[in-house]
Parts: sequence; C-alpha cells; structure tokens
Amino acid sequence: MKAAVAFVASLFAIARAGTVLWSGDFDYYTTTTDFDNWSWANQVGEYQYYIHGSGPVTQYLDVSTAYAHPGISSESKGLKLSIDQTSTWNSNFWRTELIPQTNNNLGTGQKYYHFSVKRSSTNPPLFSYEHQVAFFESHFTELKVGISPYQSYLLWCVSGTPKYAVPFTPDVWYNFAFDIDFTGSTVGLWVSTGNAPLLRVFAQIPATTYSNSADWHLGVLAFDQGTATEDWYFAGVYVETDTLTTDLRSGGLASTNHTTTTTTSMSSPSTTATTTASGVAQTHWGFCAGKGYGPLIPLGCVSPYVCFYENDWFSQCI
Repeated sequence: MKAAVAFVASLFAIARAGTVLWSGDFDYYTTTTDFDNWSWANQVGEYQYYIHGSGPVTQYLDVSTAYAHPGISSESKGLKLSIDQTSTWNSNFWRTELIPQTNNNLGTGQKYYHFSVKRSSTNPPLFSYEHQVAFFESHFTELKVGISPYQSYLLWCVSGTPKYAVPFTPDVWYNFAFDIDFTGSTVGLWVSTGNAPLLRVFAQIPATTYSNSADWHLGVLAFDQGTATEDWYFAGVYVETDTLTTDLRSGGLASTNHTTTTTTSMSSPSTTATTTASGVAQTHWGFCAGKGYGPLIPLGCVSPYVCFYENDWFSQCI
C-alpha cells in the first residue's frame, strides 16, 4: 500500500515545463522611459505602449526592483502601473495598458497566460466602479474588480460572467494563469498567492476563445469617476505553450528575441496525492478549490454560482 501511495505521489512530483512564446519580463527595461522607444514604426521591446493618457510615461508606468515579486527569482523588477483622470484613451475610461510585442502566435493551440498582480493601501482601486484587468479585447476571459456585490474581490470572468473570486487584500501577490485551449474553445484558471506554486481552481469551460496575439491587455481599464490616482503592480508576465509551469521561480525567462521560443527550467508543483478525483463542477455550497487537491479535482461551480476563496485550503460555491 505504501509503495502504491509513493508511486502516485511520484507522478505529481514529475517536473513540468512549458515553452515560453513571449516574455513580458520587466528586466528588459533599464529605465521606465524605455517604454517610449516603442512605436508603430519602431516595434521594439517586450510591449507595445500606446494605450495611456497624455502625460509622460513616468506618470503611468514605473519599473523598479522595489516592485519585484519576491517569489520570482528569474525577474528582479516589477511594474507599478497607474491610472488617473488624465489617463483616458479613445474614451472617457481611465486606462493604462500594455500589449505583447511579438511575432509569435499566441492564439492557437494550448496556451497559458501568466501574470501576478498586487495592490497597496496607498492609491488603492476605487471599488465602487468596474475595473477590467488583464483582459482580451473580446472579453472571453479576464479579471474584474468593483463588480457588485463583490466590489473588493478579484473576479475571474468568462464572457463577462464571474466564475472565481478571491479577496483583493493589500500587499498580497495574486498569481494567475489563464488556461486557454484555443483549439477546443475552453478556458480554465490556475491561482496562488505569495510564493506558492499555482493550483488549478477552475476546470475548463466553453468560451469563444480568440486572440490575434496583440489583443491581450496587461493593465487596467476603469469606469472611474473619481479623482484619486490608482496604483496597480504587475510581475511574472509571460505566455507559454503545451505544458503549464506551476513553479513561480521558473517562469518568465527574459528574452529579447521574439521570433525564437525559450524553454523554461523544470519545476515541481507542490501537489499532494489524494484519492478524490472528480470531473464534475460543484453545486451550491460545494467545495470547489483548495490546497492539497490541486489538479486532481477539475474544480469550479455550475452556473450561476461563483467559486469563492475562503482560505488556501477551502473555497466554496456561493
């Protein structure tokens, strides 16, 4: 029996590694003003930078080691991204957004869109208004904040419908991977906080998946009518194919060659073996996510319930 348990456990200790198609590593930028080097005539760098207000780039972006994610050893810098009354672009919405600069195809087959996001008690989001975060232009999957009655939660939405929710606590890094099967037209979600490896929290569900490789917006679009600046923090941004890397420390390897793929180092997810293995989404009040179950339960909730985070060990369909 012990041997059988050890064998099962060993299956989940097998290293996972993906192939990085695009890296949004902020170490590429020596100074914040380097974002201004990009233009339609000079498409250089990791990001396209054109969705912003009329102020200087330093009003909306700041790259610094002070914003680094402590759990991502492969990246020494993070990004502070700001929106304010001046950051309107083609609308009255407040928005500052970055677009992947790449020649690689980010919209076919199996792709994982990785990023980490954080907020502070200083210049926090105005939770009384909707914010769209890390979204595709067709909005088939994205994060939202400020959605009633869960304004202070990070909500993962599919086609506008909330599916997973976690309290947006100050000074906590929230790590996400959008699990997108462009061929099968499904999306799922992997999440962790702090330095922990990613865990699957929502099974694949149908979605109208589409990307032209330049329509994923890393940043924030807010329906704000306030007056105060909001600061958001991002790190660990990259897109990989085929296999998910769950270990934060092996993700987001810097690359300045956007036509050549880069293979990440191998990582071992912290997953505990269990005999519970269900492919059925949970009903009202059902257990839908938690540490120790990981990928063995393709979790999530049947409509219209949302998987609400309670703690690292327990989430429930509400």
